[in-house]
Amino acid sequence: MRVLQLIDSLEAGGAERMAVNMANVLSDSLEGSYVCATRQEGLLKASIKQNVSYLFLNKQHKIDVQAILKLKRYIKQEQITIIHAHSTSFFMATIMKWLNPHLKIVWHDHYGNSSFLAERPYRVLAFCSRYFSLILSVNPVLETWAKNHLKCKQVVYLPNFAIQEKETVKLTQLKGIPGKRMLCLANLRPQKDHHNLINAFQIVSSQYPEWSLHCVGQDFKDVYSESVYQLVNQLDLQDRVFFYGSCPDTQHIIQQADIGVLSSLSEGLPLALLEYGLGQLPIVATHVGHCSSVFPKACHEFLVLPNQSQLLAEQLLVLMKDLEHRKTIGKLIYQHVLTQFSAVAVRDKLLQMYSQL
Repeated sequence: MRVLQLIDSLEAGGAERMAVNMANVLSDSLEGSYVCATRQEGLLKASIKQNVSYLFLNKQHKIDVQAILKLKRYIKQEQITIIHAHSTSFFMATIMKWLNPHLKIVWHDHYGNSSFLAERPYRVLAFCSRYFSLILSVNPVLETWAKNHLKCKQVVYLPNFAIQEKETVKLTQLKGIPGKRMLCLANLRPQKDHHNLINAFQIVSSQYPEWSLHCVGQDFKDVYSESVYQLVNQLDLQDRVFFYGSCPDTQHIIQQADIGVLSSLSEGLPLALLEYGLGQLPIVATHVGHCSSVFPKACHEFLVLPNQSQLLAEQLLVLMKDLEHRKTIGKLIYQHVLTQFSAVAVRDKLLQMYSQL
């Protein structure tokens, strides 16, 4: 089998990271493992393993004839049999299917706003879905939605997974006092609700002013990110809340942190939580999407309702005041993530599904 992971960009987002992770994990088990970025390159390009072939299309328009022909030639040249399309790249995959009917299309649904599916636009997706051989959904809610709204007969829930690198890049040095750092791995998007997090941090920092909050993720330089910075200034937290943009050394950053937090309004199955877990961080997160699956039952108290800064602050305080409790919770989550979200288990499931196609 020769499988191409198709993704719009290689910026450091969850879907993008999963596309690269899958190509890397499958590279030793397939005859050919490939990554193709259609629109934009990014930090994750450096994470692609040497035995994974890479193509960049530099697509400029919705229907970009040059990009379409370039991908068509590449698929023929490399004798690719399966396109595994992630998120919005499904349209390009469908065009390839029209040009080469023998291709099998797997579409991977990473939709982060799974709490607001009633508002999801899907007319084009529904049309294209008749050409899919398989749909993979990152949580059971998305699986049910695909079965009810799309035209593909085979829909399967496949959890995300995170990979622990043996050697980590060490570039980013977190500010603040070691042992007193809170980390949020999330691009600056409204769905991630940084306002909720910053308001919660304001509450806890009145009791623990030595703690700092570190936000790592892409800044889109838009109205939302501007409003986040304004709130930090308003609350006079500039010396305790720090922004780093996208960083290539996530694992190294996690090693410097003491609590992982995610304050989203909506999620699919966030990779950030799995990465916190592998780094043995204790976590506080909002109870949205499939976040609860990352927490063993003994840690469910650290799941709070979205948009409730006071509740978020209360659970953060439980961890901030007790180092030994932080270590215990971190280890419990680590063991749970290792057993439930192993890359090996997902690889084996994927290989089996590809073979059946």
